Amino acid sequence: MPREAFPVEKPIVLKASMPGSHPVIRAVWLAAFVLLLVAVGLRGLGSFGSPLVALVAAGWFAAGLVAYLVRHARFLATLERGEQALRAGDLPAARAVVAPLLDRYPAFPPVQRLAGLVLYPSGDPLSAASLLETAARSHRDRQAVVTLVAAYAALNKAGDARRSAALRPGDPDVALALAWAELVAVGGDRARGAELADALRTDTPSRAAMAMTLQAIAAAQRGDAETVRARLREAEDRFVLLAPDERSFLGYLGGVALRELGSIDDARETFTLAMAAAPETIGEALARRERSHLASESSSPPSSSQPSAD
Repeated sequence: MPREAFPVEKPIVLKASMPGSHPVIRAVWLAAFVLLLVAVGLRGLGSFGSPLVALVAAGWFAAGLVAYLVRHARFLATLERGEQALRAGDLPAARAVVAPLLDRYPAFPPVQRLAGLVLYPSGDPLSAASLLETAARSHRDRQAVVTLVAAYAALNKAGDARRSAALRPGDPDVALALAWAELVAVGGDRARGAELADALRTDTPSRAAMAMTLQAIAAAQRGDAETVRARLREAEDRFVLLAPDERSFLGYLGGVALRELGSIDDARETFTLAMAAAPETIGEALARRERSHLASESSSPPSSSQPSAD
């Protein structure tokens, strides 16, 4: 799985999101404050120059404020460009936008949130979870929580996924990510995962395909080969309606179902197809990890749980 979060050249971009973080703005405001003190002192001494000094101080304060507002507007526009690229599925463009922002403002929650939302689908759930865990303290929006739960599921941390899911109980996509964690991750409650999978909403092709694939995993864990094959076929019927990254991720889950069933050769082939469907995505990264853990002999018994993430 990728270790370097944003391996891109960092261009000269916005320098500040807060007034005090830019040296020029800080110097202008400090000078204005000093001039204001001087004006107060001159007024106390009865000098006729105090109004002029106060006027200059006010002008410098105003100039600093205008500079700050312009830069803050640029900052918000940069974030919006990253959001737009993410919504469009253009991960390279989103990464190029957010990389320099994360470098300069690693502790700013809006930047942490956007970076986490970009890193997870790019195949780096570890960095995504770290950023979104911090950002969630001030941003508990649906997309961030869903991605945080999914990141912990990808990291085989069912307990953390369960805890994060409590931030937005009842959300259908949070329930979907939690079902994945319970069924697959280390420490998951397989029975609860099966119940969640059976209750998942199927109102979109993506949700329906995901629910069916998770139900296939649950069926494999109870040894019901007929249901596994039937659910995987039903999910595959919807692949034509899905984006490549979704097909790759579902391929990873389908491989897990086949592995749990004991069909090691089929699982290996399914993981390989998932990797080819959408390189440099979370589905490809997870399929690559699981394929690397498969036993070399096709007759090896299925594993009872996923290996822990590195």
